[in-house]
Amino acid sequence: MSTGTVRNPGQVVGSLVAIVFGVVFVVVNSGGLAAPWPVLVRIAGLAVAAVLLVALLAGRRRPAPADTDRAGGGDGPGGSTFFGYRRFWLIVAAEAVALFAGLYVINGVLGHPEVAVAWIAVVVGVHFFGLGWAFRLGRFHLLGAAMTALGVAGFVLDAAGAGAPVVSLVSGVLSGVALFAAAGYSLVR
Repeated sequence: MSTGTVRNPGQVVGSLVAIVFGVVFVVVNSGGLAAPWPVLVRIAGLAVAAVLLVALLAGRRRPAPADTDRAGGGDGPGGSTFFGYRRFWLIVAAEAVALFAGLYVINGVLGHPEVAVAWIAVVVGVHFFGLGWAFRLGRFHLLGAAMTALGVAGFVLDAAGAGAPVVSLVSGVLSGVALFAAAGYSLVR
């Protein structure tokens, strides 16, 4: 982070969300790897998250009253975080519907739980395209493209017979890495 940078609440909250979900993607999806990789990957993920949290909290300062969140314009009911904007909640609602409907079909109808994480990565990735458009944040398009591609790669790998651990590594663990990278980019920008 450059000196003198003031982080707005939206940036802080967004970075926290990316770090938390990055940890979830890494920890949940590394279990199928051969020993000792699950433990090593989880330790590495937690270490990256800790470094990002320290950097985030060390650089956090209260913005001046005139500062606004570029993403939201600062004019929404929630101040300068996404949470006060109807468009945010519409995108999150669409994400939830797509996520749970898709998981129902994948797990219940098709009986292929090994690609559930690939579906999750695709849906979360697409939701970042919506957020990027709604809040004019190009970096969300990059994150959306990365996560969507990792999700699609998981489907392709499964169809090629790669197996659940590989799908979880590519669509799950690497999606966590993408979220960590997005948080890190936000911290140094």
